[in-house]
Amino acid sequence: MARSSPIRVLVLFPGEWDSDALTQLEQEGFATLYVEGFDVRKFPQSLRAVWFDALRFLDRLERRYRGRIDAVWSNDEQWGCLLAAMLAERLELPGTSPEVVVRCQHKLLMRRTLEQELPTTTVPAAALPLPLGDARWRDTRQLERAVSQTGLAWPLFCKPIKGTFSVLARRVESAPSLAAHMRLTATDRFVLRRLIKPFQSLAATIAELPCPSDCLIVEQPIRGQQVNVDGYAINGTFHIAGVVDEWTYGDTPNDHHFMGFTYPSRTSNAVHCKATETAALAMRAMGFANGQFNVELFVLADGSVRIVEINPRAAAQFTTLYRDVDGRSLARDGLWLAAGRDPAELPHARPQAAVAASIVWRRFDGSGIPAASGKGRRWLAKAHPNARLWLDATDRHSVQRQYRWLGSYRGAVLNCSGSDFAELQALGHECGRRLFGPGAPQPVIVSRSPRRVGS
Repeated sequence: MARSSPIRVLVLFPGEWDSDALTQLEQEGFATLYVEGFDVRKFPQSLRAVWFDALRFLDRLERRYRGRIDAVWSNDEQWGCLLAAMLAERLELPGTSPEVVVRCQHKLLMRRTLEQELPTTTVPAAALPLPLGDARWRDTRQLERAVSQTGLAWPLFCKPIKGTFSVLARRVESAPSLAAHMRLTATDRFVLRRLIKPFQSLAATIAELPCPSDCLIVEQPIRGQQVNVDGYAINGTFHIAGVVDEWTYGDTPNDHHFMGFTYPSRTSNAVHCKATETAALAMRAMGFANGQFNVELFVLADGSVRIVEINPRAAAQFTTLYRDVDGRSLARDGLWLAAGRDPAELPHARPQAAVAASIVWRRFDGSGIPAASGKGRRWLAKAHPNARLWLDATDRHSVQRQYRWLGSYRGAVLNCSGSDFAELQALGHECGRRLFGPGAPQPVIVSRSPRRVGS
């Protein structure tokens, strides 16, 4: 049941996907929101990351908000989740344990925890002891030696120990392939180090880390059907919100790049049960007892499951998917949970659709996607008012940075819903044509299996 007075919530580093839901909750009188932080992915706000001091920021928030708020909440993967957990602990408010957040977000620490608690759900992995800015990334002999010492063999899938947005995540076939992958500009290295430094400075005060956060983790590539399990825990009791299918480019060099997400999952009941059971077991193994979570995992051909990522937060990109199909507000659930209340108490709105999708437009040829036409955006707003369009920067520097960091350019994302997935596929193609012209990429969410190679 709802409370008579608004919850006073401090929201840290809110993102674009959360903004509409948070605004609505405040307008409805559900919450009084205080906002701190900035968008690290948007220029010029991102420049603040250069001098951002996480511990000083935390101290300032503690002084400013003690006794003024009921909860702290963040969906931000970069720094917000950990800062929210640490601040809630300092202010003696409900929240996720900071140590658990670190255990989930530090990829090697997460793998080692699973190896000990749930060994059949993880894959062999190790860290390469080279910071992102190290010149030895250019030396293929040093890389070959470093990989040999891990006991792993090529090919490998690599990604930063602490990363987000799939930055530097890629399958590499050999030491020369890895060296080419890490051939970044001096500016890239500086920016990436500054993005990781706040987490490292905070995490090192909380847990004993097996390696610095600005290293790469390498692991054996795996093949399977990839899904997301979303849910929350309160006082150690786990609740599953739903399962989302992930769609990638299949058996191609771009197999780890997402081209869409669909809800509800079209997996079998057996796969659905195995995925949700494993997600809850993994969160319990992490020591997770309170908060929202998102677990990415592979379901292999033999029915076994492998954990890819564990996120101690809601998946903000899925906000409209759950809203439209289930009438569930992930943001409302998160604020209520952050105040120590069970989201099961909250009523759901009336569902608006049977299915929902998040469709991604990418290019791989070094070029960008044209800026979305004003006429196309007006058509979308009028014809599909519940759809949500996210657009990335189209300037040359932003496009080329994405190619260096991601291996592709993700120019736009459309969240939409309807009566069936064929309808959403047709809408995706029409939006691509109206927004970006006849040469726009055509993501596929219905005619191939939602598979992914690599991890």
